[in-house]
Amino acid sequence: MKILMISPQPFFEPRGTPISVYQRLEALSALGHEIDLVTYHVGKDVEFPNVKIHRVRKVKMIQHVRIGPSRAKILLDVLVFFKAIQLLLGKRYDVIHSHEEASFFSMFLAWIFRTRHLYDMHSVLSKQLGNFNFGNKPIFIKIFGVLETMVLKTCDAVITVGTDLEKYVKTVGSDIRVVMIENIALQAYQTSVQLDDVEQLKNKLDLDGRLPIVYTGTYERYQGLTMALECVEIVAKQYPRVIFIFVGAKNQQAREWTEIAREMNLQEHVLFLDAVPPAESMVYLAYAAVLISPRLDGTTTPLKIYSYLHANRPIVATIITAHTQVLSPETAVLVEPNKDAFAEGILRVLRDPELAECIAKNAHEFAREKFSHQDYISKVNQIYQSLSSVLEVEEPALSWRE
Repeated sequence: MKILMISPQPFFEPRGTPISVYQRLEALSALGHEIDLVTYHVGKDVEFPNVKIHRVRKVKMIQHVRIGPSRAKILLDVLVFFKAIQLLLGKRYDVIHSHEEASFFSMFLAWIFRTRHLYDMHSVLSKQLGNFNFGNKPIFIKIFGVLETMVLKTCDAVITVGTDLEKYVKTVGSDIRVVMIENIALQAYQTSVQLDDVEQLKNKLDLDGRLPIVYTGTYERYQGLTMALECVEIVAKQYPRVIFIFVGAKNQQAREWTEIAREMNLQEHVLFLDAVPPAESMVYLAYAAVLISPRLDGTTTPLKIYSYLHANRPIVATIITAHTQVLSPETAVLVEPNKDAFAEGILRVLRDPELAECIAKNAHEFAREKFSHQDYISKVNQIYQSLSSVLEVEEPALSWRE
């Protein structure tokens, strides 16, 4: 198939949706499809067979695109729209594969250019406005909700990344063709972390003899880093060698959080580091005594959880939907999202080596069984086979499902 994939994201960056896009491209390339990707000018180029990246023209004043809705994204999305039209005018595509808000204009482009539309749904977009305090007014939320319903009712198929989204799609229309494709740990199936890699990391950070508690991911408010920082003093009183390592800072975030920790007199027990490539992040996971995810809310499983599961290290996470869709008491210590409960969860793992070893082993085996690379490719193939089977039978049309 010839596929036009539209991703209104900085690509590639090791975060959220861009990682999902990376994995989709990798799978589709392995399956022999030909893909043109339309995306922002921001990001690092990656190479896959039969994949060509088409970036919008460079906007000098936009060097970084933060997570969630923003004025910068509005401008860049307009550029993505026109770049997609340019490609559609020059080539016949079998499928438009849209991510996130690109689905809003992709449903019309699919109708105009008489092609299939596959919507890759990473979240409920109308809820994102409220979560990120952008356009958080009833009229904007209503407009987003109407547009998203239109997308779901007119697209030819939907990919979701979790059971919560799958259920939501079915409430919109029980006959919508949907497949859930949970993310897998980027690089976990490609990269084998060696002991030498871990030793080099310890030497680089000058942390020999310390007890590392590791977090990887973004520094957004909902990730719960403030709560995690409040846990440090509680844990350090019982384990003075402990050090909390937060990997994933952007721009000046590492410096800002280091200053916050200094004001709290925690500088001896915390380390804030910039985001690293996925392969390097696996070394941090292998180095950890405990992996933490202090996320405060949300329903979509953080991508780091899949890497955590593969890492064969004990996990402590908050007991929220975003985590419990994948994690269980057998694979992690799950606690309430407050500093006392989270600190106690970490201490419980540190005090009980048998528990730590048990949940780490269970998590690793669970990841190997449920989130394998081959299973992922099979699911991507499944949804594209369903599109292929109807390509010659019926013409695409902007019609409403009852």
